[in-house]
Amino acid sequence: MTYDIAIVGAGILGLAHALAASRLGLSVVVVDRDQRAVGASIRNFGFVTVTGQQNGDCWRRAMRSRDIWEEIAPAAGICVLQHGLAVVARRPEAASVLEAFRNHPVMGEDCELLSPAEGRARFPWITGEAEAVLYSPHDRRVESRDAIPRLAAFLESAHGVTIRRGLAVHAVDSGRLVTSGGVVEARHVVVCPGDDLATLFPDRLAHYGVHRSKLQMMRLRPLKPLHLNCAVMTDLSLVRYLGYSELPEARPLLSRLRSEQPAHLAGGVHLIAVQSADGTLVVGDTHVYGDTMDPFSDNALDELVLEEFGAVFPHVDYEVTERWIGTYAAAHDRLVLIDTPMDRVRLVVVTSGTGASTSFAIGEEVIQELCA
Repeated sequence: MTYDIAIVGAGILGLAHALAASRLGLSVVVVDRDQRAVGASIRNFGFVTVTGQQNGDCWRRAMRSRDIWEEIAPAAGICVLQHGLAVVARRPEAASVLEAFRNHPVMGEDCELLSPAEGRARFPWITGEAEAVLYSPHDRRVESRDAIPRLAAFLESAHGVTIRRGLAVHAVDSGRLVTSGGVVEARHVVVCPGDDLATLFPDRLAHYGVHRSKLQMMRLRPLKPLHLNCAVMTDLSLVRYLGYSELPEARPLLSRLRSEQPAHLAGGVHLIAVQSADGTLVVGDTHVYGDTMDPFSDNALDELVLEEFGAVFPHVDYEVTERWIGTYAAAHDRLVLIDTPMDRVRLVVVTSGTGASTSFAIGEEVIQELCA
């Protein structure tokens, strides 16, 4: 059989391309070397982040991807666990960033800037430092460990997508994949290798300076009931997410953080806290960059994350029930790589850790261009 589209990689980006192609009525096969999802697509927050994404294409893609998540989640049996985001400003400089963001004509639309009293009334879990709170209704959160397998099953059952697992792809040509299980023929090919930088088109990935980012995550079990009615971020996120950090008001905040939290900045530490259905919290994260990452966690980085958590939740006692690491592709000069290594073939890599947030829109764009 010759498929219309063959996709290498069954992470969120590959599945997003499969959804886009199948919605156009194309026959689709997805090939993945693993028997189940084990990579970056499940080692994260499941946080569909719109707020704070870079103004322009990234923000637009995040909004579109959020809408697609809303469309497919009920049909695929995926539970949207949380709606919205609260950014708690611990410093006056951070409050100034949030005010500028709220006033932005595009990114700040429908966001609310709350005083400390208003923030504590809306979010009773805020018992620590707070100069202001930005609430955005745009963001969503799913449990990625559950959502990715459900999405794959939904594509197979409802969209007729063929997913072939346990096959390593050794080579790609225009019109075919050479795999450990034989040749797969297709009119068009999309390669979504994640952070495998050595197997397929390594010269192209090296040309674009793609490397790896390693993150550390934890699951906390509060010892007393705690209800987060949205995702949570703090000041450190405002100098990492480009939608905030590119605002002129972010410069004084960065200067103060360099003085007060240099170790956090050096470790790429910022706080995201989201809640799972069982009441536990997924908390992170950190960013260490390189080519080959070691498989071990750095306890000092975890402690920096927990220090920031404690500043917002000073009265929450907890036990750490899980720790894990993830790696994803990264580049210093782009958020996504879309390349044409040969005719009728696209190489697509999210290089910014925004796979859950932007992949559905990227998949639509690539499939529409490739098959035009």
